[in-house]
Amino acid sequence: MSSRIQIFVVAGILIAIGLGLTLYKRFELGFPLLPGERQDVWTLESKVTVKPTGGPIDISMALPEPRAGWVLLDENFASSGFGFSIAEGADGSRQARWTRQTLDRPATLYYKLQTYRSDEFGLGASPVPDIKLPELTDDRRAAMNRVVANLRERSSGPISFTALLLEQLVDEKMDQDTAFLFAGHESGHLGVIMDVLAYAGIPAQRVKGVFLEEGRRRQQISTLVEVFDDGRWHLFNPLNAQMGLPDNFFVWERGERFILDVIGGNSSQLEFALVKNTLPVKTLLSMEQEVGGKLMLDFSIYSLPVEQQGMFKGLLLIPVGALVVVLLRVLVGIRTSGTFMPILIALGFIQTTLLAGLIIFLMVVGAGLWIRSYLSHLNLLLVARITAVVIMVILLMAALSIVSYKLGFNQALTVTYLPTIILSWTIERMSILWEEDGPHEVLIQGGGSLLAAILAYLLMTVELIEHLTFNFPELMISLLGVVLLLGKYTGYRLSELYRFRYLRKDWQ
Repeated sequence: MSSRIQIFVVAGILIAIGLGLTLYKRFELGFPLLPGERQDVWTLESKVTVKPTGGPIDISMALPEPRAGWVLLDENFASSGFGFSIAEGADGSRQARWTRQTLDRPATLYYKLQTYRSDEFGLGASPVPDIKLPELTDDRRAAMNRVVANLRERSSGPISFTALLLEQLVDEKMDQDTAFLFAGHESGHLGVIMDVLAYAGIPAQRVKGVFLEEGRRRQQISTLVEVFDDGRWHLFNPLNAQMGLPDNFFVWERGERFILDVIGGNSSQLEFALVKNTLPVKTLLSMEQEVGGKLMLDFSIYSLPVEQQGMFKGLLLIPVGALVVVLLRVLVGIRTSGTFMPILIALGFIQTTLLAGLIIFLMVVGAGLWIRSYLSHLNLLLVARITAVVIMVILLMAALSIVSYKLGFNQALTVTYLPTIILSWTIERMSILWEEDGPHEVLIQGGGSLLAAILAYLLMTVELIEHLTFNFPELMISLLGVVLLLGKYTGYRLSELYRFRYLRKDWQ
């Protein structure tokens, strides 16, 4: 296999790996592709109040699970004076339990969680419960038979059967038999709905949750009805007979299990208070990492301390600047003083702003070249000459910072970020270039370096570029593949096309 084919294969693999990891983080982990993306986050505070009846008290509450695209970020419990534990069932369900030996006054327990909906997911699969026929008196059984027969005659299956039943309740257009069933039933309308579905042989179960509405206080648990047909579950809202899961419905419990179970107390209540906040998506990812929701986040830059994150935010911009230099040298043909010096100058411009950085760079390099030309007349050794230039550059930087501070130009205070050694070597290299090739070559390479640094600065300071390099460092792998492809370019540069333009005219 030739080297060209090897380069194309390796570059293709690198580009595919980088893009694949980026797409995985975007669609699977929820990383934002654009800067400034925000997400609505709901804070649900549940309050359990209970009055003691004497003796030990045992309070159990089913805890929600991530369902229907809802992501749980944080949980907090407040239970002063109670023993507290969280039990996990064999099916993965969780249950909070508060216990106390004696309680002489009403108690209030709190459970708070933060959640947001990452996507529009359905509830998914669930075991189909056994159908248990309701216990009915003779007159109610007769009415039930007529109601079920009437609905079956007007429906084509379990879904339309349920829809017709709920529409009667919503529109309040019940016949005598239906009104008789719903009148005075101890379990309420929802209990009658479940009885009718069970009597009709339709598998059904409750889905309990909370409607998320801004600023709601003392909100109670709401219940939807789920029926099984054609191999999957179909959800209905009994309040309006609409089919499907409402966008603002947070699913707390699915099935017939009670959310709250109290032993040793009475008059227990479960109420909710809701608050909505809008947070940056990056903040949500950090919160998910803390709760251990996504394994890959533990191996991302977000897992580093904040100080190191800030350092990598700058380092990850260097490959972008390197790409600019490669494009200018390989495709355009611009000569620079070294390969990576323009990148370092661009990093200095990021700290000092472009105009201030240009002024500082030109002043320091110009003064350094003058000092270097004077030192060359002293016939110093190379090491001593470079050391002297380094010392003078540092003194120039310090003097420039002090003068600019006194004049009120704070941008120059960040001048120390410019790499001192690079500036010193640049001065030394340009002075040698001046002696060997003359000032014309110094202007060409120095001007090319500044042009590359300015273009790299303009690209590196684009908000989208900063966002992508920090949140998707895997793109550096794809960038490496692109650089390898550029490394095999053997065609004409743009500058060469201009150089040989007269030959093209003669050929024509």
